[in-house]
Amino acid sequence: MAEQLVRTRRALGSWDAIMVLAVVAVAVVGALAIDGVASPRFWRFVALEAIPIALIALPMTLVVVTGEIDLSVASVLGLTCTVFGQLWVSGVTSLPVLIMVSLLLGAVLGAANGLFVTGFGLPSLAVTIGTLALYRGLASVVLGDRAVANYPPAWTTGAITAIPGTTIPWMLLVVAALAVGFGVVLHATPIGRGLYAMGNNAEAARFAGINVRLTKFWLFVATGAMSAAAGVFWTLRFASARADNGLGLELAVIAAVLLGGVSIFGGRGALLGVLAAVALLGVLRNGLQLAYVPANTLTVITGSLLIASVVGPNVVGMLRERLRRRRLPVKGTS
Repeated sequence: MAEQLVRTRRALGSWDAIMVLAVVAVAVVGALAIDGVASPRFWRFVALEAIPIALIALPMTLVVVTGEIDLSVASVLGLTCTVFGQLWVSGVTSLPVLIMVSLLLGAVLGAANGLFVTGFGLPSLAVTIGTLALYRGLASVVLGDRAVANYPPAWTTGAITAIPGTTIPWMLLVVAALAVGFGVVLHATPIGRGLYAMGNNAEAARFAGINVRLTKFWLFVATGAMSAAAGVFWTLRFASARADNGLGLELAVIAAVLLGGVSIFGGRGALLGVLAAVALLGVLRNGLQLAYVPANTLTVITGSLLIASVVGPNVVGMLRERLRRRRLPVKGTS
């Protein structure tokens, strides 16, 4: 019984639990202070905004756990949107074909990142800053200043259709299923344990028989493919393919991952906290928009949360360590 009580206290004091409680607290305060936050329409918009961020944040969590990062995700999304639109203009009218080509393109772009990082041993931060600019530039080459917006209404409405009897977009079920899959891989398989081992000590992980390079390569491929999936959703949701689609979205994704408790240095973090952070950012952003907060202020808030996401878990860890030391018996006392 005592052991179970200790586990419960640890669970309630975990960063994941703090993030979930933060979502609840912000939602309650927002509902009381801002007109419209309590409405189903508000939560529908929160869900629609969270879907592309969550799609990218799922594989990004695994990448950051290994001690790497991918800043090119929003540019992969944008390039996918432009290729999707250009193919449609060129006469490709099959949605399954367009989706498959988009996912393949995202996987190839992610593989290019992975090749530079794992094949040439370059820092992922430097590589993906470069490909962030490169992929966004290619998106401008594909469509220029044009926007492709004449998609069939069945495609655009289908992407945001709600589950019958609710205002919840059906795509949220897809995200939930993917979250379960990624969560099982990260927290309940040898692969996940290997990812944490890589983040803590890549050299020790190699000696333990883990193929660090190959694993990281496939993680970048997965991140590229999921960014492309987010690009398809983005195109259909807004019924527009433009070169600037998703511009700056990488900031929201990284903020969600780090605010969710994943260490920027790797080796620590959980998917539940990341998903809670995605929800928190969505509620904050949409709630503040309802309160007529300027867009520039929203960017400042997102940046502040990004800083807090790096500092917060470390502060919590330091406090826990101090509490633990205080509870230790002093030498020479009974």
